[in-house]
Amino acid sequence: MTLATSNKQTSRKILPERTLSEGLIVSSLGYGAMGMSEFYGPSNDLDSKKLLNEVLDRGVTFIDTADIYGQGHNELLIGDLLRSRQDIYKTGQLKIATKCGIEWPADTSSARRINNRPEYIRRCCEASLKRLGVDRIDVYYIHRLDTSIDIDESMGCLADLVKEGKIEHIGLCEVSAKTLRRAHQVHPVSVLQSEYSLWSREVEQDILPLTQELGIGFVAYSPLGRGFLSGRIRNTDSFAAGDFRCNNPRFEQTNLNHNLVLLETVLAVATNYSVAPSQVALAWLLAQGPHIVPIPGTRRSTYLQENLGALALTLTTEDLKKLDHAMPASQVRGSRYSSEGMKGINA
Repeated sequence: MTLATSNKQTSRKILPERTLSEGLIVSSLGYGAMGMSEFYGPSNDLDSKKLLNEVLDRGVTFIDTADIYGQGHNELLIGDLLRSRQDIYKTGQLKIATKCGIEWPADTSSARRINNRPEYIRRCCEASLKRLGVDRIDVYYIHRLDTSIDIDESMGCLADLVKEGKIEHIGLCEVSAKTLRRAHQVHPVSVLQSEYSLWSREVEQDILPLTQELGIGFVAYSPLGRGFLSGRIRNTDSFAAGDFRCNNPRFEQTNLNHNLVLLETVLAVATNYSVAPSQVALAWLLAQGPHIVPIPGTRRSTYLQENLGALALTLTTEDLKKLDHAMPASQVRGSRYSSEGMKGINA
């Protein structure tokens, strides 16, 4: 698959596309911008803006952010991008997704809390519109589920925002099949976002079949297992100060050593095709369904190019079987998050 040039003026590329839902067609790989604001150590805004422009020039048409990433910082970065690249955004090709529902108290030493109350959702939506500098958000997610609030109330608020023209598509993150089905009865859910990769496969049991049944697009975050599936991580020594993986259960050295053994098949397949392990991991994920769009994030141009190279890789049926058997969910050691990070995940 050749990534061809679409416009001589901008030198933008054309990437294959996928349909997440009616009216929501995006590049087959999106981009997760979270790491430009927090969780993976210090970042530089000038470097971030340069890479975001490259993301667009390479044909990516789906960018994911959230109000909680850097306490609004990430949305402001995306807002600056949109203002400087009106040539693309005004065509309607570029879709921006953001989220609400996780609330940090003024005292940042305190634990976060999940808030899906209608008044909070509406307030967050207005703030995101302002930071992004747009009149309407393409995809607006509830980031985590607040079990103290009936999902019908939260969905009712989102439905009102759709009617008012403030959001185009409703999304949910990390909810159970039961919650997703109920929410979809209140108002059509366009997209579900959950963690999904070769080493995080819990969604395969109930969630993926339901999204196919209901015609809901699936956005896979952390499709490279927070860098693990790149094959470059052998210990946490190289992580920068403030990198949350230093305290992530799966990267605790004993668990990591066990998980690295499971990675050997990925490395072998990558060697066979003379490609990067990350490209194999993404190609496997893309093969799991035509309604799946992974959103790998990176702060390096080299890795961005590497990730997009996965679109040119087609794995054989035999390759897919080998990878399926190599890393079953039951064999991966360590939970996806700490107990604090699991708040609001409605498994």
